[in-house]
Parts: sequence; C-alpha cells; structure tokens
Amino acid sequence: MFENLGGGEMLLIFLVILILFGPKKIPELATSLGKGLRKFREAKDGLEDQLKTAMKEAYGGITNCKI
Repeated sequence: MFENLGGGEMLLIFLVILILFGPKKIPELATSLGKGLRKFREAKDGLEDQLKTAMKEAYGGITNCKI
C-alpha cells in the first residue's frame, strides 16, 4: 500500500495531520477509522458468505438436474 512512500513523505504526512487536527484529536480519529474499517470488513465478509451460498445453491441445482 505504501510502497512508493519513503520515510520523508510519511513524516511530512504525519506532520500535516498533526497540524490540522492537533494531538488531542488524533486518537479519536484513529479509533473512528478503526471502527469504520472493522464495519467495512464485516460487511465484505457477509457479502462474500451470501455470494458463496448463492453460488453453491445454484451449482447444486444445476448438478441435480436430469436431462
């Protein structure tokens, strides 16, 4: 994800975030970002499960057909 970013660029990004949001707000931002990523991952996993179930049901219907 960060293959093209060197140490200098990462430091610059961190300093900009620190200046924009301040040291007190950064932990709150990190917490809400973590919660958002967790919800996104849960939704993605649920969608994958539904898709796999639907594919199994469809495949099972096709293989049980007699021609």
